Amino acid sequence: MGIITHKYSLPETGFVRLSNIIGDPKADPPIPPIIPVSKSTWWAGVKSGRYPKPAKKLGPRITVWKVSDIRALIDEQSV
Repeated sequence: MGIITHKYSLPETGFVRLSNIIGDPKADPPIPPIIPVSKSTWWAGVKSGRYPKPAKKLGPRITVWKVSDIRALIDEQSV
């Protein structure tokens, strides 16, 4: 798995949604992926512990992750 380090697309702190992590080419403007995997691959990785667990569930279809957890994942993978 290759991680594309678009750290500039992550806020310094706070939370991000899945589309900010795996990208969304249909968004206007398109969101480039930080971790270029499919949605199902991401959720399988969360279940297996490869990717961080979500921080919060804001609604039935809105889940967010801590930016610090995503940055730690990027740093871990780039070593």
